[in-house]
Amino acid sequence: MQTVLITGGAGFIGSNFIPYFLGNNKEFKVVNLDLLTYAGNLSNLTEVESNSRYTFVKGDICERELVEDLFKKYNFTGVIHFAAESHVDNSIKNPEAFIRTNIFGTFTLLDVAKNHWMNGPNSIKPSFAAALFLHVSTDEVYGTLGETGLFIEETPYAPNSPYSASKASSDFLVRSYFHTYGMNVVTTNCSNNYGPKQHDEKLIPTIIRKAISGENIPMYGDGKNIRDWLYVVDHCKGIELVFNKGKYGQTYNIGGKNERNNLYIVHKICEILDEIQSKETSYKEQITFVTDRPGHDLRYAIDADKLESELSWKADENFESGILKTIEWYLSKYK
Repeated sequence: MQTVLITGGAGFIGSNFIPYFLGNNKEFKVVNLDLLTYAGNLSNLTEVESNSRYTFVKGDICERELVEDLFKKYNFTGVIHFAAESHVDNSIKNPEAFIRTNIFGTFTLLDVAKNHWMNGPNSIKPSFAAALFLHVSTDEVYGTLGETGLFIEETPYAPNSPYSASKASSDFLVRSYFHTYGMNVVTTNCSNNYGPKQHDEKLIPTIIRKAISGENIPMYGDGKNIRDWLYVVDHCKGIELVFNKGKYGQTYNIGGKNERNNLYIVHKICEILDEIQSKETSYKEQITFVTDRPGHDLRYAIDADKLESELSWKADENFESGILKTIEWYLSKYK
């Protein structure tokens, strides 16, 4: 049985991915390496904690000796790398943490994997011929779009925040290990995820939490910033496909084709809450506009045609179906 290292598996996307992956890939064991910072929560993984094919290790991806010991112990034939500092506001206040985790942490994982799987440049050990490093990244590395157009895999990088700059750097490191050493790597760049288990600080959980607690619902600027929203389970399906069938050295964009601006998001959530939890006044009356954050990109939108045509991926949820599932999950959490 093969063993895959999943980093950051107690975070939002990772904790949705691990149960999905274990359920679909019976020939794999999973080791989840997570430092359990503010963004990681083991309660997100209660459904797999008793699974004999699942192991949790608390640790830092930047600690080379730990990563080397894990490779020696478990002889990983795959890495699926979620671990990252990802909150843009935090990157503005404390960029150093993003540089350390997102760049140096990715380098550490790459370099240890290379040394374990390869004899030297372009010489993969026969027993690791199919070993793969899958790097999970973001559409924010591409910068911002105008009113039209979509990000494709060949879109030039133009990151605008310390967060997106750190992720762009990690993407380039992964690319370099393919072109310099011949290491088996793939990268996925996704659009904005939403769904169960997302950290409370993110936009959609914040809207739901503030609404039902009777607080002001903060909305940056004029609320017209547009994102392409991807339901997290659809993202997990895309990552699994790329891990099992992706072409080495390639990048695959994963997007939901669900462009919505923030004002639409908050109004839609309030409308659903008005139906589910009626009160004397609409939840919309709690919306409060606040000063926009520095460097706030106007619009992101992903063209996922490559993933759809080459690997037959398709998003199952549109925003309206996915947001209803998401609200129901958070209402259960917050009640």
